[in-house]
Amino acid sequence: MATHLKDIPLLGYVDRLSGRPGDTFNFKVSSTSAKPFQAHLMRSISADPNPEGPGIVEEDASPYFKKSTYPSVHRPFAAGSYGIGQTNVTATPASEVALSARIYPTLRSAQAQTIVGIGRYDLRIDPDGAISLAIDGRTITLGKALTLRRWYDIQARITHDTISLAQIPIGHRAEAAQNETREGIPDLALFGRPTLAAHLIDAKPAQHFNGKIEAPKVTVDGQLLCQWDLSRDISSCIVPAQAGPNLTLVNYPARAVTGSAWNGSEMNWTHKPAHYAAIHFHQDDIYDFGWDTDFTYTLPDDIPSGVYIMRIGCEEFEDAIPFFVCPPLGKPKAKLCVLVSTFTYAIYGNHARPDYKPSWQDRISDWDAYPYNPAEHPEYGLSTYNYHADGSGICHASHKRPLFNLKPGYFTFGEADCSGLRHFPADMHLISWLHAMGINYDIVTDRELHDDGAAAIAGYSAVTTGTHPEYHTSETLNALRDYRDGGGHLLYLGGNGFYWRIALHPESEDMLEIRRAEDGIRAWAAEPGEYYNAFDGTYGGLWRRNGRAPQDLVGIGFAAQGEFFGDPYRRVCTDAAYDWVFEGVKNTLIGNYGYSGNGAAGFELDHMDYTIGTPQNTVLLAQSVTRDNGFMLVPEEQLTHLTNLSGGSAKDAMHADMVLINYPGGGSVFSTGSITFCGSLPWNNFDNDVSQLLKNVVARVLPNDV
Repeated sequence: MATHLKDIPLLGYVDRLSGRPGDTFNFKVSSTSAKPFQAHLMRSISADPNPEGPGIVEEDASPYFKKSTYPSVHRPFAAGSYGIGQTNVTATPASEVALSARIYPTLRSAQAQTIVGIGRYDLRIDPDGAISLAIDGRTITLGKALTLRRWYDIQARITHDTISLAQIPIGHRAEAAQNETREGIPDLALFGRPTLAAHLIDAKPAQHFNGKIEAPKVTVDGQLLCQWDLSRDISSCIVPAQAGPNLTLVNYPARAVTGSAWNGSEMNWTHKPAHYAAIHFHQDDIYDFGWDTDFTYTLPDDIPSGVYIMRIGCEEFEDAIPFFVCPPLGKPKAKLCVLVSTFTYAIYGNHARPDYKPSWQDRISDWDAYPYNPAEHPEYGLSTYNYHADGSGICHASHKRPLFNLKPGYFTFGEADCSGLRHFPADMHLISWLHAMGINYDIVTDRELHDDGAAAIAGYSAVTTGTHPEYHTSETLNALRDYRDGGGHLLYLGGNGFYWRIALHPESEDMLEIRRAEDGIRAWAAEPGEYYNAFDGTYGGLWRRNGRAPQDLVGIGFAAQGEFFGDPYRRVCTDAAYDWVFEGVKNTLIGNYGYSGNGAAGFELDHMDYTIGTPQNTVLLAQSVTRDNGFMLVPEEQLTHLTNLSGGSAKDAMHADMVLINYPGGGSVFSTGSITFCGSLPWNNFDNDVSQLLKNVVARVLPNDV
């Protein structure tokens, strides 16, 4: 049985995922108990709950944070995006009040959906889908329901004598206009904060609208009282007013969406904003919970770089809040840097998978794994791999809310005959291997890489990714390219990396945007004309479509996706100059085991392609022995049912290429091309061929450290 908000008695999150000594983290906790909760700090080594695997391993970090107790406070949150005027407006009309907007409704709802509200006036869609106007408990309704996903001009005019409503189809002449006139009201007085896509009831937003709103306007006696051009300042959360107060947008509705004037003549909103004069609101938009801070933690100067868990507990309930400690900028403490993909973690945050089954709770109980799954708790906001209630794809993400899959012990695949981990818990397989091998490392996240560029990783002999560094900005790609070309050694230990372009909001860079445009393995498809990011105006979608295929950075790029299973690699390089890579590797097949898919080369696979960036001097070390069934070629590689871009068969293109590339500046790239590679490292207590091969590579780029 699905559980609900009230069933989660203790949850928390932190306002930042990473920082350096001297930075302050603000922890936000909701506890339904009357008793205080406790917080203590641990350093994370492994996050795999599988009792047959490495387990959840954490070290006491109390020297850096004293165990403390704090009062419990239950902290609610409210989903739904809307716009609200920054100040009240007041008017005493002599003869008329008029409210109007153009709308594109996308969902029937059991509750009313406000279009424009101001004080006692509420222009809305009723639960039956018809336009209505509510005033002082009185409701006037048009008889015909709106057709979803069509544009309408909606008008309400209120006088002492009459109240008239009209809905006029835009561009659909087969549908007639609707009009209704009723008796007017004696008192036209107007006072309150104007709202779009919600109405203030007892000072709280309610009746959230689903769909697009354009050209909202309120007039009094024929004069403008409130008006907003929603094509202005599209990258902002503030809409400047043409009349009345400026409008603040709450819960980040989608902007840079096509409006009623869009006709396909322009795809880039920055070139013709008038065609993008709408905002798409959703009743389930929720990204930043905005909880008050329960306690703060400033990183001490002597805390080692690493992965840390703030564990909180109250009565029998527990929660874990991960964060990442980086060294001071320009002062590496180790020769190896582990690049943590927090952008990808946030983009996948609270992914409710369609294959989730309540029966997974049996394994959760048996393994003492993380107990909550977003499929059972959609009220906490879902991921950009899910849909809004109205069927549109979720294009925004943030870590400023509890993210269930960013927890130690969370598994993604509940029926897999392996650990079934992805993202943060899966990346911890690499961290556990570094500890087992005694290899010192620092942590840097893509947040620091975006902010500081190559300076964030300067001074490291080598930088390694985790299992799935999928989402990037131009700044992070530039930093990795500059590091590599400047003589750095880059290890790409994952698959489907450097794939999607994201944008960061200029007013809140913890808010990320993804437009799933035209191509690629997509959970949903962006609407025509909505391929450009609202946050920065750049063309969204695949980096490959932006002229920066992953092959140009790391020699290989996404080629095939399958179920969560893996296969081994087979050595194909016979050049004795590369025997050092395979020194101590005992078997012809490398990695026919592992805690991720039971094989080192699985789930998502990357291959070479000289036509889009693989350097000519790339050395193919090994290639996956990919099974005949269970994988599909990614859409960007397919042309027809018979042909694909590689020129050969689909089977020939679906493999993971393990490569080594040397660059003129003295740098190098080692890439594995598989998401499941790191899952093989802990196998047999870290004594296996995959572990040995990686140890050889790391020893080569970190002489005297391994």
